[in-house]
Amino acid sequence: MPELIAPTPRLHASWLRAQEEWGSEAHMDGAGPGYEDDVDSAEGFAAWTRRLHGYGDRTRPVEQGRVHASHWWIAEGDTYLGAIDLRHYLNGFLLDAAGHIGYGVRPSARGRGVATWALGAVLHEARILGMDRVLLT
Repeated sequence: MPELIAPTPRLHASWLRAQEEWGSEAHMDGAGPGYEDDVDSAEGFAAWTRRLHGYGDRTRPVEQGRVHASHWWIAEGDTYLGAIDLRHYLNGFLLDAAGHIGYGVRPSARGRGVATWALGAVLHEARILGMDRVLLT
């Protein structure tokens, strides 16, 4: 049974296998790595997961072009299945192209209803944050 968990260095090896499934140049929707992020080394991966946690803290500023967002990974035990994020508000780009929620499921985990399940769970989180409407594109 899948669960939503906070991004964690514990799933580094599984995350890298998922990245291989997507392809090295593919954008892993919902996962949030930037081109400058070192996701290959253990240290870089741990730093990246800490940064993802920080984006959900509205008391801390975020980089230009980013918005505050909560990030979860869809996992089954020690297996990374995908990621989903909830952007707390939208900027112009997100309003036009991405919406409040971004998600992606690794190719080998598709067709099982994982994305539908995760979306339902994150819509519940949106209600908790006081969002009565979200935009999906």
